[in-house]
Amino acid sequence: MAPAVGLCVEGADWALEWITRRQTVLPKRLVAPGPSRAEIERLLTAAAAAPDHGQLLPWRFIDVPVAAREALGDVFAQALRERDPAATTEQQAQAREKARRAPLLWLLVVDARPRTEDVPVRERLISAGCAVQNIMLMAMAMGYGSALTSGKALDSAVLRQAFALSDADMPVCFLSIGTVCQARAPRARPAPAQLFSVWTPSLPIGGVS
Repeated sequence: MAPAVGLCVEGADWALEWITRRQTVLPKRLVAPGPSRAEIERLLTAAAAAPDHGQLLPWRFIDVPVAAREALGDVFAQALRERDPAATTEQQAQAREKARRAPLLWLLVVDARPRTEDVPVRERLISAGCAVQNIMLMAMAMGYGSALTSGKALDSAVLRQAFALSDADMPVCFLSIGTVCQARAPRARPAPAQLFSVWTPSLPIGGVS
């Protein structure tokens, strides 16, 4: 039985409010406590609701527990030295420090192998992005802040080796979640008109006239 129209409108208003309230919180402003095991289960349940053409499950998350952060910091520092052999001790320390932020830290990995022409890599990336957005919205509803970070270390051989990634694995970003210790003013959002246009065909279908 379809819900009443009034309930649909109310639900849409509620959803839009939560979606537009989401904002990135820098990982250095995300502190303990982080999500509990039960809350993590809910985050992953939200991620599983992302569109997945062919049910390939083309993405996964790798948790980096607090006990492994020093090792990740070493990976970041070594990746920096690979890019810049002249990196100073201070610069390496800054790279290591990035691994210590936020009580929950996950690496998002997308399966980029050419398994099927029906689901190209771009679709798998979209699926992963939807999963991440679902997680970030659920985290906000739980009272946490979140952030996505990337960086040149994701392209390094040392990171691929440290996480035992195959040649087909694409490390996309890190996802950080935790309690917000310092909120910031919401940023301005683009106007809807900036995001939308209408296509007007200029040539006949099939080629040049």
